[in-house]
Amino acid sequence: MNTTAIDSLGQKLGQAALTAFVRICPEVRGASNDQLDVACAAMRAKSKQVVDELLADAKDAPWIAEVTFQAAVLTLAQEGARALRASN
Repeated sequence: MNTTAIDSLGQKLGQAALTAFVRICPEVRGASNDQLDVACAAMRAKSKQVVDELLADAKDAPWIAEVTFQAAVLTLAQEGARALRASN
């Protein structure tokens, strides 16, 4: 297994998910560090499942790899937003 490619995918997914999280969740601006830690922890907890789904979908239908990547980004961002809103 090529772990370098998986690591690169994980880095890009994480960066994109954090960017999307900040953009879709205006509550980030007023959140405390503890609340942001809760949101990030929720995103990390969900990431294995999301990456597994992304890899499976891309393997089954490589022509929609970009769409599955964006779906993974939004899934993680929504998980962070859900956790942040629940921590208020």
